[in-house]
Amino acid sequence: MDIILLERVAKLGQMGEVVSVKEGYARNYLLPQGKALRVNAANMARFEAEKAQMEARNLETKKEADALAAKLDGQNFVVIRSASDAGSLYGSVTTRDAADAATEAGFSVDKKQIVLLGAIKELGLHDVSVNLHPEVTATITLNVARSVEEAELQEAGKSIAELAAEEEAAAEFEIQELFDDIGSAAMDDEELAPAADASDDENTKD
Repeated sequence: MDIILLERVAKLGQMGEVVSVKEGYARNYLLPQGKALRVNAANMARFEAEKAQMEARNLETKKEADALAAKLDGQNFVVIRSASDAGSLYGSVTTRDAADAATEAGFSVDKKQIVLLGAIKELGLHDVSVNLHPEVTATITLNVARSVEEAELQEAGKSIAELAAEEEAAAEFEIQELFDDIGSAAMDDEELAPAADASDDENTKD
């Protein structure tokens, strides 16, 4: 199907371009979203009549998007989730979760603007794209952790594997200390025992 774009669409073209797309893509997304019109004489005339207004409106919304992107790009948002010891989430982080995290931090972001670069099913730092405008995209980082403390450690550059290894090492150290304390106590008992025996021998001689 031939369509005329009413705004820039990634991988398709710029506003005003006539492109060919699959009919399903046009019917289900581009036309209902107001991103394009079917190519015919009436629609071409309509576009030409409204082109100046569309370009002015696009420029204004782009300025607003640029201003938001300048503040949003590079931001780090914490998302607390339950996960296994190996770091696998019980579920996954969705576009709604990302939008909610940004909104709670004071940014106006809709879940439809969020583009996950891949399914988020593990603890850690994950980059996420936010399409603020057809020509403006920001990148944020979701810090997915089991607690705020864990999120802080992850932000400092420690991975879940490193954190688990540190916890295991700490536990082994505590166990070793416990055994050392028990060993020291046993040695003290052995040192006291001969002294007690010697005292008994002296009492017997008297």
